[in-house]
Amino acid sequence: MTQPGPDEPAVDVLGVPQEAEDDGHGESALTVAIALGANVLIAVAKTAAAVITGAASMLAEAAHSWADAGNEVFLLIAQRRAARPADTSHPLGYGREVYVWSLFAAIGLFAVGAGVSITHGIQELSHPEPASDFGIAYAVLGVSLVLEGVSFVQASRQAKRAAARRDRDLVDHVLATSDPTVRAVFFEDAAAIVGILIATGGIAAHQVTGSAVPDAIGSILVGILLGVVAVVLIDRNRRFLVGEAVDPALHAAAVHALLALPEVARVTQLRLEFVGARQVYLTGAVDLDGDPGETEASHLLASLERRISATSGVVGAVLSLSEPEEPSIHD
Repeated sequence: MTQPGPDEPAVDVLGVPQEAEDDGHGESALTVAIALGANVLIAVAKTAAAVITGAASMLAEAAHSWADAGNEVFLLIAQRRAARPADTSHPLGYGREVYVWSLFAAIGLFAVGAGVSITHGIQELSHPEPASDFGIAYAVLGVSLVLEGVSFVQASRQAKRAAARRDRDLVDHVLATSDPTVRAVFFEDAAAIVGILIATGGIAAHQVTGSAVPDAIGSILVGILLGVVAVVLIDRNRRFLVGEAVDPALHAAAVHALLALPEVARVTQLRLEFVGARQVYLTGAVDLDGDPGETEASHLLASLERRISATSGVVGAVLSLSEPEEPSIHD
């Protein structure tokens, strides 16, 4: 990224606290690391409990936790690969890699978590088997609930701060954020907590009634829950991979910031597209103040591009001159 000279102060073109400041790479990595550690411990405990008790819901929860742990590995790979600097083959950097690996993680959640849980639940309905050692199941689920809660609190804390700065509802922000790691950990942990409650209910009903049917139904419900979460995550990553524009508030802030520059008389085109987590690429057309000649206008546009590209979160900018008949964009 070309930096402005000492007489060219950087333009805060986004104009408001943005995702480049809201969700730091370091905190996102911490969020994923906490989730990974919690899910590995939980997965081991649930697997042991599933073998001992024979409960279908416990096996579904074990598959759920192993899928989540695998997903966190994908998310850590995503962050590492997306952080690589731009080069000649990728002039805008590798930011979109975060969506590719996050998409793999979401597909894994669907195939492993949802697939195993639903399949085993159906098998249990066809060939029910009694469960035993219910106390072990409850103990493991209780500890799992605490560990998942710790991970969920970390993900929620990060998302809440960002949502408050953007004046968004928490869930709306998690769905809209360009950082897929925050979205994945938040929804996976939320689904894990709900899944534990479903599994506890299914196992308790199994213990009270002596029938494996409620337990099997609990396994199927956990699978459906994971499937819904996976589809949401897959769709969001797909949309960012295809190319998603920033939200209207951020677009309006960018127009306002450009119009505040003394060199800019009008803004007639402006496109801000996400090219990675908290990274945007800007293209637009402006009418310069006064009537500069071709050479002077070229220098002014180049200077503006350098200053805009120096903004945190902007990986590049391309500006052209507006056509006289083009209508202005108003902030």
